[in-house]
Amino acid sequence: MFEKSLYDLIRGLRNHKGNEKEYIQNCLKECRSEIRNQDMDVKATALLKLIYLEMVGHDMSWASFHVLEVMSSPKYHQKRVGYLGAVQSFRPDTEVLMLATNLLKKDLSATAPTIISLPIGALPHIITPSLALSVLPDLLPRLSHSHPSIRKKTIVTLYRLALVYPETLRAAWPKIKERLMDKGEDPSVTAAIINVVCELGWRRPSDFLPLAPRLFELLVEGSNNWMAIKLIKLFATLTPLEPRLVRKLLPPLTDLIRTTPAMSLLYECINGIIQGGILGDGENFNETEEIASLCVSKLRGMISVGGDPNLKYVALLAFNRIVVTHPFLVAQQEDVILECIDSEDITIRIKALDLVQGMVSSDNLVSIVSRLMRQLKSSSSLDQQGGLQKQDHETDSSDETNGGTGRKKKSREQPAPLPEDYTVDVIGRILYMCSQDNYSSLLDFDWYLDVLTQLVRIAPAPRAKDLDPETSTQAKYLTADISEKVGNEIRNVAVKVEAVRSAALQAAELIITRLFRVTSESAASHLAVSGALKPVAFIAGEYPFQLSSPDDTLGHLLHLLPRIKNPEILATCLQAVTKLFAFVAGDDRAPWTTERKSSMSLLMARVVHVLEPLALHPSLEVQERAVEFIELLKLTAEAASGQAPSTDELHQDPPLLLTQAIPSMFNGWQLKSVSYGAQRNVPMPEGLDLDEPIHPNLGNLLAQADSLMLPIQDDDEFEAYYNNKPPATSISSEPAILRLADAPEEVSSSYQQAGEESYLDADIVARRKAERMERNRDDPFYILESGRSGGTSTPIHNILQKENGPDLDIDSIPIMKLDLADIDAGLGSSGKLQTQRPLSAALSRPKPRQKVIVAADESLGGSGPSTPRYDSENNSDTFAKSRAKKLKQSLLQVDSSHLNTLDLDASTGSSHLGGSAYDPEKQQQDEAEMAQAMKEVQRLRLEMQRAKERIHVAHGVPAEGIVVKRKKTKKAAKAEGDEEAGGGDGGEAATKVKKKKKPVVVAEEGREGEGVVKAKKKVKKAVEVEEN
Repeated sequence: MFEKSLYDLIRGLRNHKGNEKEYIQNCLKECRSEIRNQDMDVKATALLKLIYLEMVGHDMSWASFHVLEVMSSPKYHQKRVGYLGAVQSFRPDTEVLMLATNLLKKDLSATAPTIISLPIGALPHIITPSLALSVLPDLLPRLSHSHPSIRKKTIVTLYRLALVYPETLRAAWPKIKERLMDKGEDPSVTAAIINVVCELGWRRPSDFLPLAPRLFELLVEGSNNWMAIKLIKLFATLTPLEPRLVRKLLPPLTDLIRTTPAMSLLYECINGIIQGGILGDGENFNETEEIASLCVSKLRGMISVGGDPNLKYVALLAFNRIVVTHPFLVAQQEDVILECIDSEDITIRIKALDLVQGMVSSDNLVSIVSRLMRQLKSSSSLDQQGGLQKQDHETDSSDETNGGTGRKKKSREQPAPLPEDYTVDVIGRILYMCSQDNYSSLLDFDWYLDVLTQLVRIAPAPRAKDLDPETSTQAKYLTADISEKVGNEIRNVAVKVEAVRSAALQAAELIITRLFRVTSESAASHLAVSGALKPVAFIAGEYPFQLSSPDDTLGHLLHLLPRIKNPEILATCLQAVTKLFAFVAGDDRAPWTTERKSSMSLLMARVVHVLEPLALHPSLEVQERAVEFIELLKLTAEAASGQAPSTDELHQDPPLLLTQAIPSMFNGWQLKSVSYGAQRNVPMPEGLDLDEPIHPNLGNLLAQADSLMLPIQDDDEFEAYYNNKPPATSISSEPAILRLADAPEEVSSSYQQAGEESYLDADIVARRKAERMERNRDDPFYILESGRSGGTSTPIHNILQKENGPDLDIDSIPIMKLDLADIDAGLGSSGKLQTQRPLSAALSRPKPRQKVIVAADESLGGSGPSTPRYDSENNSDTFAKSRAKKLKQSLLQVDSSHLNTLDLDASTGSSHLGGSAYDPEKQQQDEAEMAQAMKEVQRLRLEMQRAKERIHVAHGVPAEGIVVKRKKTKKAAKAEGDEEAGGGDGGEAATKVKKKKKPVVVAEEGREGEGVVKAKKKVKKAVEVEEN
């Protein structure tokens, strides 16, 4: 009477803000006591409150038996609460679920539709294989129920049963097919059947191919958009099996695309056309092109019209599929696709990038990359502005003027910086688009090198946790660094394209110089973390003759070496430093003067000073290279110090170690690009066993080497030379040129080339502008800037100045009106002026392709793109795909993979599943026979139990019987008289003895009947003797 209802519970929970936990615990205690009440109304109310608390997150599995009690209530409003509790709390492993089987069968056989709906709705949530087998005979008759809602729910429930017990569909399929073929069936039931068929169709489409006429009829005549979507998905799986369906489906699908106002149905029509292979049909080319154009136009409208991001996303998905068969149609929508790159939704940007990456060509490569670079440049500038604003706020926090408020308001309106992962993805896509097919789409390599230089500056640096200087584990440095990929592209261009190698080396110098300035301006502990340093240093050492200033590059690398912690980058830079030193010091044509001798000695001293700490580096590769170069330079320094300089009277050659020995180590064959996988095709020499140890007793040798003690000599010149440091000198390791202040760079700003200025830094734009002006200096069609017009000198200007002098005024020359039309009309017959092209045509001609030769990758026979990957890579790819397939499940976690082997045809089902088809009548007959057999077993068990009880009562009685003493002679005489009257065959006493002795005789004498009769006679004689 005073119990809380569900509404009271919710009101109390809202009134106890901040103290919900204690209130819920009190409510749970009340529910535990109320649910044990005998009153079913109180029990149902308590269960309803438990269901609500279970939705909040509190377990109610302890009340499963009480849920079953409420489910068995005869009242509908209580039974409904019980079934709701079962749906919410029951699991396939719930113990009381086996007790609910009979209750479910009973409710399924009820007459009221409301009662039947309760178990039908609860079964999909609690179904198990054994429960499905038990309730299937009661569920199948519900397919013929008079109410359409019961038939609809039954069909959906049967599919859920089939997921745990596949034989369900084979038994129910004839009735489901009958309902599908019935044209007078309720539309809701038909929609439910189509939903089940669509779910099964993509598993085994061949089973549903005979239903194509009926399905096509429903597609044409139906008015339900949801059912039309399901039918289109089903036909997309049937058309590969029956190509003739393509021609049949084109008219209705085209009509739906043109007339439907529903965007969901429009997209599914387009998606069904793509998945069904209709666009790739080569027989009906004209119709295919028409519907492809229609689909592309509708998808363009989904992107451009309206601001729904979901429509943009699905439209881009469809574009990504159409571009495979009709790339030219998708390329025509470049404007709307590029607008999606700047969308606020990051998922739309990624899908647009996927599409742009597939439609790139030599015509639109520059525009696409420029737009992406502009996006990256604006994001990086926002990051820098954010850092500067933060510093300004910290240094000038007392400034609270109106200008500061306006600046904050402006910063709020600016877009947020791009995520780091997205920036890395965009850079990777730019590299792929420009380098695909061995740079076949790239027209201007100079522009590409400038883009790569800018990308090195924009690329995010590796995370600080991956660059811990205290750790020596190489795994810390194996993280992906996008700047290293950018540097690899600069290296590839320098190696493959010889015509632009000097430009690539110039870009490498800019990168090294920028890293030098960043590290020199910051603290001494600042690390050089850019991954681009490794490939850039490699090409600087491999092609030093292409550098504009090899001495400065060598000095910058020597400055960067102590600040590099990555052992791979450090080893490459060590090699580059040695190569640059060999080039700088190996000029044999320069005289060996006093100045050169001193400069070389100072340079070698500085190199040795930088490399000496690296001789103790944890990485063996770095340590080995450092020790080799140090020893080599020490020998060279000794030779240089012993070589006297040249004088006017005596000519001296430089040391051979300096001019011939060291340079000859790096002047061999020119390195070229090697194809991926070429190393795997190198034949292994005969007799080489990589698994065989180098020495059979290698462990003992190493142990002896550790314990071997060499005699120590006090005066060992070799030991003193290599281990004792020389006396300190006053020579600084830093060159004097680095101490000078850098002259300020003047960067001229211009309104021209606004596109490049939007995504390239000012120094790169200025350099490109200077190169362009130098290249167009003698071009008569190029209009120079007003400030530079007086300084130019073209062949025409040279002729005018030479013939007329410096006082010539070109503006005073009179201008005559020249009508080219009259000249063409008058001299048309001669044909001399007909071949002249107008000025506008000459100016509008496209830029010719840069004539460069891209070297192909060297490879052995069988290598190249077609070379298979390693087994480990194949296994990892397979594992990744299988893992992605497993992760890609529905939201309900329903696995229907086991339905692949289910054949709905009963005649062939046994061959697929190894058993007979399901027959309800046969199952009922088997159940009746099983019940009869169980009754017979129970009867025999009862008889055996009774016989066993009789044996235990008469245990210990001898086989020959016992003597029964009678105290009363009257009863004995009476018994004798009765015996005589009965012919001596027995009376009451004999009968009693017979009942007592029969089991004893059976136990002692065996199974023969004679022993029983003989025992009876002995008993009778004993009785007669006692009576006498």
